[in-house]
Amino acid sequence: MNSEVLIRQFNNEIDQSQVVALWKNIFGYGTPHNDPCLAIANKVAINDGLFFVALIKNQVIGTVMAGYDGHRGWIYSLAVQPSFRAKGIGKGLMQHAESSLMKLGCPKINLQVLETNSSVINFYKELGYSVEPRISMGKVILNSN
Repeated sequence: MNSEVLIRQFNNEIDQSQVVALWKNIFGYGTPHNDPCLAIANKVAINDGLFFVALIKNQVIGTVMAGYDGHRGWIYSLAVQPSFRAKGIGKGLMQHAESSLMKLGCPKINLQVLETNSSVINFYKELGYSVEPRISMGKVILNSN
């Protein structure tokens, strides 16, 4: 990873607009429960210190959110600006998130990837993650009105 890259905790006052723009560019988000502003507000409200940004010269070029419920850790919203990919930034963000989870005593980390996103699946496999025989289920409970 480039020595100019700084990974630090997300700062809502400084980073929010750049993170929202990055996530809209990378993830698209077409449903209300995935609104970046809502996700950021909810994560900031939890205040668990598990939301990180990668920066070069104060420009957000990557993000990762992690969560830990005392049983299992989760990785969410790993995103790297396309022009900065394949430079170790995503790997650095993952290592930072994993280290933070390990410090909390987290024994296992899960993440979800669309099964059609083979390049991302390969990225995670290179970091030691494997596909597990599970069915991911979800239920939207956010009122979309």
